[in-house]
Amino acid sequence: MKNRIGFISLGCCKNLVDAEHMITLLQKNGYRIAGNYQDSDLIVVNTCGFINPSIEESVESIREALDTGKPVVVTGCLGARHSYLSQLFNHPNLVGITGPQNYDEVNRLICSALPLNNGKSFCFSDAPVPGTKLTPAHYSYVKISEGCSNHCSFCAIPGLRGKMISRPIDEIMYEVDRLIERGNRELIIVAQDTLAYGRDLPKEKRVYQGAEYTSDIISLVDFLARKDVWVRLHYLYPYNTIEKLLPYMKDGGIIPYLDIPFQHSSPDILKLMKRPGNIEQLADRILSWKEQIPELCIRTSCIVGFPGETEKDFRNLLDFIEKVKLDRVGCFKYSNVDGVKAGELPNQISEEVKEERYSRFMEIQQKISLENMKKKIGTVQDAIVDDIDYEEQVIITRSRFDSPEIDGQIYIPYDKDQSSRLPEIGSIIRTEIYDANEYDLFGEL
Repeated sequence: MKNRIGFISLGCCKNLVDAEHMITLLQKNGYRIAGNYQDSDLIVVNTCGFINPSIEESVESIREALDTGKPVVVTGCLGARHSYLSQLFNHPNLVGITGPQNYDEVNRLICSALPLNNGKSFCFSDAPVPGTKLTPAHYSYVKISEGCSNHCSFCAIPGLRGKMISRPIDEIMYEVDRLIERGNRELIIVAQDTLAYGRDLPKEKRVYQGAEYTSDIISLVDFLARKDVWVRLHYLYPYNTIEKLLPYMKDGGIIPYLDIPFQHSSPDILKLMKRPGNIEQLADRILSWKEQIPELCIRTSCIVGFPGETEKDFRNLLDFIEKVKLDRVGCFKYSNVDGVKAGELPNQISEEVKEERYSRFMEIQQKISLENMKKKIGTVQDAIVDDIDYEEQVIITRSRFDSPEIDGQIYIPYDKDQSSRLPEIGSIIRTEIYDANEYDLFGEL
């Protein structure tokens, strides 16, 4: 029976959660997931369409899948640009194209091209939660809402994924408890606008395990803080709500880690970007947070070369990062994406200027990062074990201040005489830091 599905998922962890949902239903209803294209009977490409490099990667992945000669279903964010992909790929093996979270259409396309012989029909909305996980067993992403209701001028997400739709809080609580029962030690809460969670839902009470809850971020954090796992929050806008989270971080209920994509510090550029949140006295607010929680780790991303960015605006950004000395900072050169308002703004910046500003930014931030990391030498850190490289004799771990795949790691060498008592993957150990570079730490077992 031909029932083997090849599956590739690109882009962010929110897209990964969508892939988990689709794979769960495929397996539940008789399909098998192939480990490679060669062994598959049909291929699903879950695309990303956020920025130009991700669009290029998605297009190349679709092309590679079609080159196998197998039927191909395209879904995900870039799939929302149906006419663009249809013009690009006029191919007999392209079964169909659909946008993100259109699970039932993915189901229909797969069943039409690769029908099962068991006579079963099914709907993707029936997927058990949690289902198949594509992350290691010890951590999971929990998506609490879909889409975004903001209108940032550089972002295509609202056009690709629609307005924000929050999940009822009792559904999230149920998933969290099931994940912990499975042995998850770390839960990473994700959404496009995490602090806005629940604003689109009625303020009615939801009942879970005999208690009533309102679907809002503080109620959810209060619930999560009582769980004996690492809880990490991603993708927060600088709303005043952040101040309400600090007590939970100070008490140890959730990890003192904030993922806030500030994007810039110049008020003029932030207005052009149409960024939501409180941007007044941003540096002073950050320093106040760190004063309350000295170990607070802040991750952010910044854009250089945004239309209209003057040298004064850019200097403002450099002064900002030098003042606040953030721990984890990514930098991107602005690029126009179809369908975003920023592409229509005057005073577009040349690629040469973008590259020059990017280099200056990264040179300063790398020095700050190295300075921050060296302060950890001599400290003892809790670390979660992600992997063990037996050939190199290194235990690969992360501290509480490192999110998987995007932040640094703690490498812990071990001797052969220690190999019989190595920690289990997913366990949390204590390690003393003896060295550091710009991104990673080195500790002792």
